[in-house]
Amino acid sequence: MALSSESSVTSDIDCDVELAKQLLSQGKPVDAIAKLSDVLKELPEHQEALYILAVCYRYASNLDSSLAALDRLLALYPGYARGYQERGHSYRKLNRSAEAIRAYERAVEFNPALLASWQNLSALHNKLGNAHQSVAAAAQAQALSKLPLELLSVSSMIHEGKLYLAEKLCRSFVQKNPQHVEGMRLLAKIGVELGILDDAEFLLESALAFTPDFLLARYDYSQVLFKRQRYEESLKQAELVLEKRPNDPAFRLAYANAAAATGGFEKALKFYDELIGEHQDHHHYHMLKGHAQKTLGDLSGAVASYHNAAQIKPDHGDAYWSLANLKSYRFDEVEIDRMKEAESRPDTDLLDRYQLCFALGKALEDRREFGGAFEYYQRGNRLKTAELGYQAEKTDREFVRQKEVCTAAFFRERAEWAVDSSEPVFIVGLPRAGSTLLEQILASHPMVDGTIELPNIISLAQKLGGRHMVDEESRYPTVLQELTEQQVERFGREYIDSTRVYRKGAPFFTDKMPNNFCHIGLIQLILPNARIIDARRHPMACCFSNFKQLFGQGQDFTYGLKEIGQYYRGYVDLMDHWERLLPEKILRIQYEDVVGDLETQVRRLLDFLGLPFDQRCIEFHKNERAVHTPSAEQVRQPVYTSGIEQWKNFEKYLDTLKESLSDA
Repeated sequence: MALSSESSVTSDIDCDVELAKQLLSQGKPVDAIAKLSDVLKELPEHQEALYILAVCYRYASNLDSSLAALDRLLALYPGYARGYQERGHSYRKLNRSAEAIRAYERAVEFNPALLASWQNLSALHNKLGNAHQSVAAAAQAQALSKLPLELLSVSSMIHEGKLYLAEKLCRSFVQKNPQHVEGMRLLAKIGVELGILDDAEFLLESALAFTPDFLLARYDYSQVLFKRQRYEESLKQAELVLEKRPNDPAFRLAYANAAAATGGFEKALKFYDELIGEHQDHHHYHMLKGHAQKTLGDLSGAVASYHNAAQIKPDHGDAYWSLANLKSYRFDEVEIDRMKEAESRPDTDLLDRYQLCFALGKALEDRREFGGAFEYYQRGNRLKTAELGYQAEKTDREFVRQKEVCTAAFFRERAEWAVDSSEPVFIVGLPRAGSTLLEQILASHPMVDGTIELPNIISLAQKLGGRHMVDEESRYPTVLQELTEQQVERFGREYIDSTRVYRKGAPFFTDKMPNNFCHIGLIQLILPNARIIDARRHPMACCFSNFKQLFGQGQDFTYGLKEIGQYYRGYVDLMDHWERLLPEKILRIQYEDVVGDLETQVRRLLDFLGLPFDQRCIEFHKNERAVHTPSAEQVRQPVYTSGIEQWKNFEKYLDTLKESLSDA
């Protein structure tokens, strides 16, 4: 009954807001203000009511009240683009041109489809004699004005997060106009936002088939390929758009990012430096430069870049988290106070907030303030969990299905299939279990190429799974039973061929994607001669290390103590299954054993792969290869024991984890 009453109140308020809009359109802003004031007494945080109230005050020439309403609105909804556009309108009416420009620039930063903001930016820059900025804004306005009204609405909806409304409108438009390439591009953009990357890729390929010179579609195609971790293909597309428009910042950035992803760090850093020189106030470029420097081992350079980003945007959580993620960096008192202040502000974005929480957890842990550190770690994890919607039961079902499909009989029937290659060495396990250390040891051997966390196996599994709704079961791994010998051989050959771009010609290469432990059945099917190393670590140490870590993407199971304990149990159980089926092809290496007796474990590792002993594997920390994972700095040092039992500093807070791990 209470729910019905609440729904009725909400419906009445929405009707009142619509009535206020009608009154405004009838030239009665004062009457509309009265109606909206009643609405805001009931729901003081109603976004649309606050926005329309500000518009009404402007129409009533009460600009001070309009700006006050906008201050309330943007404090509650700091990313609301139309609020910034309305602020620009009020400032322009007050002849405060510089402030109007800043407001309009913020508006198009959040929503580049706001035609009025671009038009006013062009006019204001022209008035102030800023010819270059005026022309650039006019070009944006002209491009938007050429769009059909439906697509202009779609573009705006995308940036406002109204994705399902946008998809419905855009899909209807494309059905009526099947060769309208901008409609196809926007529908692909919605697909990217919804995570439907295969559809987005197909739409963009189709658009480019109709119009090969459509640069925006080719740029978006490059970005989709990048998101699918097909970096070599992404780089080729980025090169094509850059040839056509070499001075475009977005195109240069796309090229730089793809170059870095394929190991071209010198090219990437050149572009990052050029972009920083041209756009001193863009913190994003400093962050990308810092990430590249970190990967290359230039830690002082990375620290300087992250500091630059934080100076430009003081509440930029990623800058502080990236400093914390260097592991050896220590925050001073001033930085800690600055982070606490930024995290506590109500207008701090969710992303910045949980990044700041993880950084503060690390900062306080380094100061041995374990209670405060745990509070921030826990707060950051809760904020991140609310964003993800992880379902532990779904993961458990996926593990069970792997065991049901990939049986001894399954492999026996296909024993003569697939590619005869022993080149790949898969290093699997949970994150933070020592897999980067094992890869660095192997990559120090002259017969082994170290690569990155290659996405190829996971991408193949997703492809085999086919399209399905979130609540539907994937066709994978059941579909493995339907594959023909020719398909299996093709998949194995494609894996070997597609990974050559990351190699330098050694007889063996590593694939250090930890989550591949879920796909050992697929690996065995298409690459039966591959070797697999299981990087294992004490369950409490491994799980808590993951709980403290904010990952760039994926690893959704790590943001809750109960969830990560449950996932660890599932991992151990599934690895037991693989070891029973494939006892000669899997080697388990315990992290604590590597730290306790490095040479013995290195010899075990090399003997398993049939490689001669090489002293460089003991001196792995001298290897200057690029390392992309959070452990990049740690593997450039000799082994140390200080990290083995760090979890015990937090033991009194970890009862939930212990219970979840059970007998693991």
